[in-house]
Amino acid sequence: MINGERKISRPLRWGMVGGGRLGQVGYKHRIGALRDNTAFILKAGAFDIDPERGKDFGINIGVEDSRCYPNYQAMFAEEAKLEDGVEVVSIATPNGTHYEITKAALEAGLHVICEKPLFFTSEEGEEIKRLAEQKGKIVGVTYGFSGNQMLLQMRAMIEQGKIGDIRIVDLQYTHGFSSTEDADKFSDAQKWRVDPKIAGPTFVLGDLSTHTYYMSQLIMPHMKVKKLLCDRQSFIHSRAPLEDNAFVSMHYENGAVGRLWTSSVNAGCMDGHRIRIVGSKASLEWWDSKPGELRYEVQGEPVQTLIRAMPYLDEQCNADERLGALHTEGLSESWANIYLKFAMAIDAKNHDDEETLRSLVYPDIDAGIDGIRWLENCVRSAENGSVWVDFADRPLLDVN
Repeated sequence: MINGERKISRPLRWGMVGGGRLGQVGYKHRIGALRDNTAFILKAGAFDIDPERGKDFGINIGVEDSRCYPNYQAMFAEEAKLEDGVEVVSIATPNGTHYEITKAALEAGLHVICEKPLFFTSEEGEEIKRLAEQKGKIVGVTYGFSGNQMLLQMRAMIEQGKIGDIRIVDLQYTHGFSSTEDADKFSDAQKWRVDPKIAGPTFVLGDLSTHTYYMSQLIMPHMKVKKLLCDRQSFIHSRAPLEDNAFVSMHYENGAVGRLWTSSVNAGCMDGHRIRIVGSKASLEWWDSKPGELRYEVQGEPVQTLIRAMPYLDEQCNADERLGALHTEGLSESWANIYLKFAMAIDAKNHDDEETLRSLVYPDIDAGIDGIRWLENCVRSAENGSVWVDFADRPLLDVN
């Protein structure tokens, strides 16, 4: 159980790029990183494309005015001069900026925690991975839902053979908040998400389903996609070529099959985030709307609902428990869990502790690259008439 005691020798000096007053994700980063005040301490930031607004925001969340910078270049340069300068930076900016900021941060000697999808192409991902290795730094990806500990319960039960051989993977992440064109007109955060120059070659595939795809890989680390077929639509025509709805069929190397539905036009849907794994003996199902529950359905037996924090759960699941049974946990605790693991990974990297690095389950640079490659293949399939494509191929995409 996590009770706030330190997991590393001291809190990491942390900075943010983006995540200011108008951002949708900055607060999630901060509540994740600062939930355990023994893991990170926020020292600096370039919070906004508008320097004055960014500085005003930074001061209002407790950052010294002299360390609220007009842009990330100034922050990296000035912090490097300070004895207590930042050593890790989170990037909470639009997709099209991730690569250049991550590269600059690594070249400045900083560890990086970046929003998803990581970059536009897997080639960029491989380049950044090589740079991170050269610099001895960690690159983590904020798949914020993946810290829900019941996902680790699913992972453990699959490893233990509780559901038998996996046959079917059924994934969904949908909502209805972009069902009308008005959603693109009045929200700054939405505007860039439907602009290919900023968002990249996808909308809901990159914005929503990369979460769910990574979570499925966390649950089933030995299940690799062999080929996939993607059929995507732009029901709001002004969003084309970016999709607001997509269906992805997948064949896995072990013979299992999968499907994923992602949508921002599932009208009336408040929370359609679901993972169902069907085995030869039983099935497991998890919903984001009930993150502390896991359905375990054994063929021929009554349905069981496993509850978060109970002693019958696996050790790796309860290790991430925070509040105890009967007390609801949710997305903020999930973010806190992954940020704590980022901190532990960074501390281990700083001390050449490879054993700890191998034992940690968190979204690292390889997970980010895998997500990029999944998106590349989805786009390649859709643009070629929704055909099956080999996942091992390395497609080059024109993202301009």
